[in-house]
Amino acid sequence: MKVVFIILLFITIGANAIGQNSIVGKWKTIDDETNEPRSIVEIFEKNGKYYGKIISLFPRLNEDEDPTCLECSKEDDRYQKKIIGMEILRDMQRSGDEYTEGNVLDPNNGKIYKCKIWIEANNLKLRGYWGPFFRTQTWLRGQ
Repeated sequence: MKVVFIILLFITIGANAIGQNSIVGKWKTIDDETNEPRSIVEIFEKNGKYYGKIISLFPRLNEDEDPTCLECSKEDDRYQKKIIGMEILRDMQRSGDEYTEGNVLDPNNGKIYKCKIWIEANNLKLRGYWGPFFRTQTWLRGQ
């Protein structure tokens, strides 16, 4: 009986550790310039790839509570769409402990960046690339 309990304990601990490395779930985005919360993004898996959509916003004073993406390219399917419910992460693929090969949209300026995502200290790190330049944001889990 003790052996069964110990095996179940290790399985539970292992499952929890694996779950902590997953990017699936809700994340509070933090503006890297102001350190203020900006949105809640829900990341989900679909057909082996990972996507993220904005499910709520933290608007600043005098900001629209659900603006449209006026800065998005007219060729992009998100052009003039509401930001709440918008997919901003697309086509991310797991590669070891990182997620790559996809892109992220910044709805504030309409630019789409290649990106890489990983978990560090139970926070999500998202790095957007524009050529050799990059910017990294830290998102907080489970908000």
